[in-house]
Order: sequence, then structure tokens, then C-alpha cells
Amino acid sequence: MTRKEIAYNILNTLRGGRSTNNDHISLRQVEFNVDYYRAMLIRRDFQRNGIVTRHFEQDLGCIELTSVNASKCCNLPLDCVVSRTVVKLPRMIRFNQSEAITVQDIGGLNTIPVIDNVAIQFLPFDRFTKNETKAYMIEDYLYVHNPKGMDTINVRGILEQPMEAAKFDCDGSDCFDEDSDYPISADLVPVITDNLLKGSFMMIAQTRSDTENDNIEDSHVETAPQNAKR
Repeated sequence: MTRKEIAYNILNTLRGGRSTNNDHISLRQVEFNVDYYRAMLIRRDFQRNGIVTRHFEQDLGCIELTSVNASKCCNLPLDCVVSRTVVKLPRMIRFNQSEAITVQDIGGLNTIPVIDNVAIQFLPFDRFTKNETKAYMIEDYLYVHNPKGMDTINVRGILEQPMEAAKFDCDGSDCFDEDSDYPISADLVPVITDNLLKGSFMMIAQTRSDTENDNIEDSHVETAPQNAKR
């Protein structure tokens, strides 16, 4: 099921199955709210169950890395090797103490731990893991400490706005488009629908309609015709 199909179903329910050109709610507005409720429900589901289903995640394909000056990355020594993604990454859903992001090599066999950027400056002094590859976020860029020759990485995550994945390339095509399956499990779709129908959308839907097609709300006050007899 696509996001547009979910949004159309909600909008059609609000219309009562009737088609009109004077909706108080646009399809784009419904789609925005579907994204909003999806993010909120996924976060609540993780807090309750502590697991992330694969149906929530999106693959951003192979993302190019570029070497950067280590001194600009959390005060690392100059002899540290650090790379950074060439492009900014989309915002991911926030969990309790981390972001919903997974970083791997392009083969998908090795997962790179994503740690807090505050801890990076202490890595060179870590006796056991200072030579391990670690990733961390600064603003919207992903940095890789000790990339060991990697010039590309693979990033997966639960995006706040799934359409942001359309900016990334997956095997020669966009990683996401309007016809892609919406990244959500089927059991959460009716929850989103119910929340929107019983919430603010219902209040908007109950406002007066413009049946005269003059972009002005109809009045319930009836007036007598000008030529009516007294």
C-alpha cells in the first residue's frame, strides 16, 4: 500500500464517498499528517516493544564518502583518518537514546556502530577499540572514524519523511517514489486512519461546504428573493 492510497482512503472517508472540488482538506495535507502519525506511532511502538521491524526501514543505497580534516571532527588528533558523507542524510526517527539508523559496508556483511559524537574524541585513547571503525552524526552529515579505505557506505534507517529517500540512488533508480510501498506495518495503518478521522480532520470536515462553487462558505441563513411579495 502506498502513502497516496492511505491518504485517499482517509480523504474519501471524510467525504463520505462523495467527490468534490471544494474540500477543506487537501490530499497533500493528509499525506503530511500520515507521515507525522507514522513517526509518532513507530517511536511509541519501539518504546513499548523494543524492536524494529524491517517494514519500517528504508535503504538509501550506496553513499559516497570524502576524506575530511580530523581536527574539525570532535577534536580528534590530526593523524586520525576520518571520512564524511558527501551528501546530507534525511532526519531519522528518534528513539530513547539513539536515532533509527543502521550503517553498513556496501556488502552488507559488516555493521558499523553508530555512537554519540561526544565520545569520538576519546576513541584514540581507547585501548581496545581505537582501531575499530565507528560512525557518528554531526548535524546532518555522517562521519566515519577509521574507514579503512572505504569510499562508500550503505545507510538504512527509519526516516521521519519517507519521501526524502527519493533523493538517493538505489541501483540506478530512486530509492523511493510515490508508487513505492509505504514503510509501515499493516497493523498501524488503521491506527493512523482512526486518529486522523477522529481528530483534527473531523473538526475541519464539519465546517460548512462551498456548494455554490464561489470559494465562500455557504450560509445557513436563508434570505427571501428580492422580488418576493410582502
